[in-house]
Parts: sequence; structure tokens; C-alpha cells
Amino acid sequence: MAIATTSPVTGEVLRRYEELTPEELEDKLARAAAAAASYRLTGVEERAAWLQHAAERLEKEIESVSRMITTEMGKTFRAAEEEVAKCIHGLRFYAAEGPAFLRDMDADAGRVGAKQTFVSHQPIGVVLAVMPWNLPLWQAMRFAAPALMAGNVGLLKHASNVPQCALYLEELFRDAGFPQDVFQTLLISSGSVEQVLRDPRVAAATLTGSEPAGRSVATIAGNEIKKVVLELGGSDPFIVMPSTDLERATDVAVKARCLNNGQSCINAKRFYVHQDIADSFIEMFVAKMGALVVGDPMDEATDVGPLATESGRQDVMGYVDDAVGKGATVLLGGERPDGPGWFYPPTVLTGVTPQMRMYHEEVFGPVAQVWAVPSLEDALHEANGHPYGLGSNLWTEDEAERELFVRDVQSGMAFVNGNTTSYPEIPFGGVKRSGYGRELSDLGMREFMNAKTVWIGQDA
Repeated sequence: MAIATTSPVTGEVLRRYEELTPEELEDKLARAAAAAASYRLTGVEERAAWLQHAAERLEKEIESVSRMITTEMGKTFRAAEEEVAKCIHGLRFYAAEGPAFLRDMDADAGRVGAKQTFVSHQPIGVVLAVMPWNLPLWQAMRFAAPALMAGNVGLLKHASNVPQCALYLEELFRDAGFPQDVFQTLLISSGSVEQVLRDPRVAAATLTGSEPAGRSVATIAGNEIKKVVLELGGSDPFIVMPSTDLERATDVAVKARCLNNGQSCINAKRFYVHQDIADSFIEMFVAKMGALVVGDPMDEATDVGPLATESGRQDVMGYVDDAVGKGATVLLGGERPDGPGWFYPPTVLTGVTPQMRMYHEEVFGPVAQVWAVPSLEDALHEANGHPYGLGSNLWTEDEAERELFVRDVQSGMAFVNGNTTSYPEIPFGGVKRSGYGRELSDLGMREFMNAKTVWIGQDA
């Protein structure tokens, strides 16, 4: 794919970028390694101050940065503003809490025959981040903020359709006061990732993206014996039980499916509704999905903008056509609109079966699948039968159902009576084919640190 900004609204190429030459890439790797050798020695209070400066600058530029995000990948301007605000919060969170996360952890010296023993968390060096386009600032920020606070150096290989966002991040950290070359953007193709990851100057990698991309990066990292964190696909279940408030549950269900134009790994995609309330849920859900305004993402009245890429819309259309051809029922949407751009309407299907591709795979667009189920146990059985296990969602006022859900749902995150989302304060990540490792919180920071055991013996 060419490195370019292409408007999802019109399909027009707005700006093209040249890929780094081999010599330019080598120079960036050399500078990253040199920066890592000195940056690891900076004080944690210095790093925290630089993160604060980055937050202050981003806050001043929230309007222009939000417009850049919307221009490059098509989410509504309102959603872009929310994404930038989350980045500001993440920067401030790690500036405030990072020093405590980095303190040595004392252990019981007497039990191991030492005068003193503790664990020191130390940076591992240069970390490669391979990031997607759907949350072009937040996805990268939830790696960058903890990594830079930890004393690591970052190399960002962003998606090829959001180069302006990628270059802005390098500029943001540089202008905030971080030492030169501590965070660099690499304008390279996916084909160059292996070369960078195999380079001995790169210590580890983190990837957010598709399952095939994750398999590739994990294979390379395993061959090189390098740490990698993977946040891959998701087809999150959204389970609704009779005791819940259906008005509220359907409001959130619409948001959970169509947030970010339906292009998020933690969008709810599979809706399992107790059979006693299934008809009412479906009627309300379809009505609210149908009321969403699809259009220009810069227009305040728009709820759903275009999909980010032409190929992405083709994929969504392929899933729907496959399901309909094999007997699924379309209750809403399901047809590509006429006109320019990569728009696709909110769509609701029932009757999806294992013979259909969308039953097993992730549909990255505003397409919901709804099933009626006789019990929570049946909903969990269906939900857990899917290969992905990122987030999950339950709506109930029954305490026993909550406990069963939290205990038995196979996912990295379980949300009850609220929309699945990410916060810097709590861990983010999945199980099964949704990947491994964690982002955010103290766990995300320590993924790319050496937990060094220190044992000091008694004086002679």
C-alpha cells in the first residue's frame, strides 16, 4: 500500500509520502540505539515533565489534530476530539503515576538469606510499535506514554493511510522536550517490518492489528527471542438478560457497535439476547441503528462516517453478501449506498450460522449479528466458542449472573452494564486469538522492562 493520505469521504489522494530509503532507515535505527543508551539514564521526574509538556501542547492543538484524524481515516470530528482527549488523559496519567510504577519493589530479605533484596524495573531499550489506523493517535499513545515514561525508546511504524498522524506524534514528543531520537516515526511499508524487528538494536515489539499480522510478527520475534505484545482482532459478545433496563442497554448497544464507524477491535459485534426479551430488544435496537445519520464526518449532525479504506468496505460487503447468500436475514441496511466515498450503513442481521464467514471472523464495520438465547449459560457457550477473546459485555441486574459472567467468559476484559472501552488506569488486552500481553496501567508499562532481581548479602 502506498504511504498516502486518501480522503475516505471522496476517495481522493490528498498527499503522498516517500518511503524511507535503506540508508535513511539505517540512520534512524542507529540514532534510536544511541538515544536508548543515554535516555535510560534520565530521571523519572524529567520524563514525567516531558509527558506533561506533551499533554499541554496536544490540548492546545486539539481542534487541528482532530481534523487531521478525521481527514485521514474518516471518523466523526466529535469522535476524533474524544480520541485526542483520551491521549491527553493518558499522558497525564503516566506523568503522575509513572514514578510510583517505577519504584523498586522490596522483598523479604530474611527469607532468602540477604541483607537486602528487591526488584528493579529497568528499560529494555528500543521498542518497535506497529500500529493500526482506526485510532491513529490513541493506539500509538497507549504504547508511547508508558514506554517513554519507563525509559525506553520508541520506533513507530504506523498504518500507511495515516502518515500525517504518525509524523505528528514524532513532532509532539520532540517539541515537548524529549531528547532527540527518543521517539521516531518510520515511514516504511509492512514488508520492511521484518528487517527492523530482526535488527539486534531493536529489543522488542508491540503490534495492534489483524491476526495474520500478529502471527507474522510473533513468528519473527520468537525466532529472534524478543518480547512482543499482541493486541489482535476481536468479535466481542454483548449479552442482554431480562432484568436489565432495555432502553439503556439498546442505547449502549448502538454505541458499542457503531463507535468509530464500527471499526474498533472492542466494538460489540455479536449480540446474545435472552429469548424472553429478544423481540423487544431487536425492535428497539433496529430502530435506533436506523436513526443514525451517515454522512460527512465533519458535520456535527453525522453519527457514522465512511469506512477508512476502499478495501475495508469491500471486506464488509463480502461478509454481508456471504451471510445473506447462505440464509441470513437483513433487518436493516446491508446495501452499499451510491455516491463517492467509502460509506456503509448501520446493518443488523439475524439467522447467522456457522456456515457463514462472519460467524467465525471479525467484521470491521457497523454490522451487528443478533441471536435469541434461552439462558446466560447458553449465551456464554456461544460467546466462548469464538476464536477471539478480547472484550465482553453483560447487561443484568442479577448478582448471580454477574458472578457467573465474570468467572466464565473467556475474554481479557469483562464489562458489566457499561460499554467496553480502554482506560489508562486499567489493563487492556485479550486471550485466545485476540493476542497476549497487556497495554495500559502499570502492567502495560512493565511489559517492556527488565524485572531485575537484586540480592545483597550480609556484610563480611
